[in-house]
Amino acid sequence: MKTNNMNRQVCYNVQTAVDAKNHLIVAHEVTNSPNRRQLAAVTKLAQGAVGKTDITVLADKGYYSRSDIKAAQELGAVALVPKGDTSGADRKGLFNRSLFQYDKEKDVYICPTGNELQNRFTVVEDGLEQQMYFNNIACRDCSQRSRCTTSKRDPRRIRRWVHEAEMEDMQTRLDASPQTAVVRKQTVEHPFGTIKMWMGATHLLMRQFKNVSTEISLHVLAYNLKRMMSIWGTEGLSIKLREQFN
Repeated sequence: MKTNNMNRQVCYNVQTAVDAKNHLIVAHEVTNSPNRRQLAAVTKLAQGAVGKTDITVLADKGYYSRSDIKAAQELGAVALVPKGDTSGADRKGLFNRSLFQYDKEKDVYICPTGNELQNRFTVVEDGLEQQMYFNNIACRDCSQRSRCTTSKRDPRRIRRWVHEAEMEDMQTRLDASPQTAVVRKQTVEHPFGTIKMWMGATHLLMRQFKNVSTEISLHVLAYNLKRMMSIWGTEGLSIKLREQFN
């Protein structure tokens, strides 16, 4: 897997879905892929575990993938995933993508200097159907051109996914619920920290998906049992288990 600074190591990535009320791990999966594009898969596992589709899924910006978020929404879930700024324009001394504001009524982007970038055509990039916005004349004569693009001929082009409105609606919900990030951190990070502490903050003992999955499943089972004993007590858990299997 790719790790920090694009290094590669032989390792596994454990995905978990944790109930925000009781902090029980309701679903988990062992992968060897980064978090990006894991949201829909884990959402589906969580829906199957709790027996309902209309759940709200919180994840950090490492899970932000527009197509994956849409896939989770199509499963019936409400996804809340913040978007990280990965454009790198600021480091190059260029206007950041976020400075270009979309006008829904006109279907244009307003650039930082106030010019309108029209919807010119549609392209497919990385499997996503995207609309291309630019303004040849305004960009050619703009006094801020050097802060907008490094191209000597082509204008600054803004790409907009055809389903971008759904991502904007999600961002609006996030803006209206600033506590979401705190809830996510308090929910999913605690079980990971607890399990790592029990493991001695060391490496997994097993190798290969089947064996690692068994090792993680045992850790999850132990965590959930201890958590349920904290909620119901030892006797209460015994009663619940007898009711479940009788």
